[in-house]
Amino acid sequence: MQWHFDPGTGSPFWLERARSLDFDPRRDVRTHADLRLFPNVANELRVVPLEDLVPRGYGDHPDIIGAYDSGGTTGAPKRVLLLSDWFTSLLAWKSGRMDALGFPHRANWLTLAPTGPHIFGRLMAELPRMRGGINFTVDLDPRWVRRSLQEGRGDEAGRYAEHVVDQAESVLLHQKVGVLVATPPLLERMAERDELVAAINEKVSVIMWGGAHLDADTRAVLQHDVFPNVRLCGQYGSTMILGGTMERPAGDGGSGPCVFDSFSPYVTFEVVDPGTGAAVADGERGQVVMHHLSKSMLLPNNLERDEATHVPAQPGALGVSVADVTPVAVFEQAQVIEGVY
Repeated sequence: MQWHFDPGTGSPFWLERARSLDFDPRRDVRTHADLRLFPNVANELRVVPLEDLVPRGYGDHPDIIGAYDSGGTTGAPKRVLLLSDWFTSLLAWKSGRMDALGFPHRANWLTLAPTGPHIFGRLMAELPRMRGGINFTVDLDPRWVRRSLQEGRGDEAGRYAEHVVDQAESVLLHQKVGVLVATPPLLERMAERDELVAAINEKVSVIMWGGAHLDADTRAVLQHDVFPNVRLCGQYGSTMILGGTMERPAGDGGSGPCVFDSFSPYVTFEVVDPGTGAAVADGERGQVVMHHLSKSMLLPNNLERDEATHVPAQPGALGVSVADVTPVAVFEQAQVIEGVY
């Protein structure tokens, strides 16, 4: 709080926003629970000049990786900045999680992911490089698919998804690939192609899925019936926390719930009753709230478009963990459409 609200180190956005708060963050925010004092300012990030988000403590030449947008699932995208110190820390943490989950080193990746304004693609470009592999890519335009579905052009969205799978098939049939990154809707389409399924089972060690929800029944079919030789591993995140997390390692062969631990203490989760905002008990479902508190960014109390089951966090971690993540039907008066991402 001292960093983000001191006039010499805080960002112009938060220094100005502090004038309208009915509490003093430097005096009153002492615990993780106190983050709930903040209003949810995520919607303001649709229009805030990004320069105003950089803490002054970084000086005149902050090392900025880039500007990144939210997916735009619920309207105009929100925008944030990715600074290099946070990016380095996040990559190291994610790579460590991958080691715990059995991801191979010096393996090539095939990543079916949105790039450009989407932080997910930037992360997926860097992880294979730092782990010693080549990254083959197939770009996604999830906004176009979502718009097609919104406008009733389902056939067009389907043709686009097949176009993406065609490109992935070309790589998987002719190149060495140890890690496949894809969204659940694309994995389901890949599962319909026998030659492609055989190539994946022969070559790929890990399938990392994310970007859209995967229900437990479909996950079990993909793991045990379609890709029995490959480990399925989920990831969950948001542009508004500048990244994401990997699923918790489990010894159940993928038959149990997919649990996600946050990058505590910098990123934390809560699960709340959407009507009252009160935290739900362990084992109960509610809407996900995410907090980001690092040197590079402060974004507390952000209500996400997801529902999840409250799971106790790992010992020593702040907040809670989440399982069985699914999208809400309506968020901010808009229908939630996932499409391919």
